[in-house]
Amino acid sequence: MPKLIVGPVADIPPGGRKLVEAEGRRIVVFNLSGEFFALSDRCPHQGGSLCAGLVSGHVESPEPGVYHYARRGEMIRCPWHYWEFDIRTGKSWFDPKRVQVRQYPAHVERGAALVEGPYTAETFPVRVEDEYVVVEA
Repeated sequence: MPKLIVGPVADIPPGGRKLVEAEGRRIVVFNLSGEFFALSDRCPHQGGSLCAGLVSGHVESPEPGVYHYARRGEMIRCPWHYWEFDIRTGKSWFDPKRVQVRQYPAHVERGAALVEGPYTAETFPVRVEDEYVVVEA
């Protein structure tokens, strides 16, 4: 899979997100306390933009009347119909085995490693004819 350089780490602060486009696909990148996760921006229900959704946590209840708010900032809620997805895995909260958002691998690399390549530049043969430069494209 080709690499997409999203930008400097400082462009996405902890708790933040950034929407990028790669080969016609919209991908939202989240920073969870220095860990980066990337999900498709499209909710599988009806296509709402997850980037525009509310980031929240998860409420757990071991028994009636007892509630615990956990995983603060790790759930994304579709703004259209409030379907919730785990940012770390892309799985839905209500049916994690069948409903999920596509997840893309995301990680941090040093700038020097990105500069080294392996990159190839497109080249064209060039020749000189009298006083004209001709590029064969």
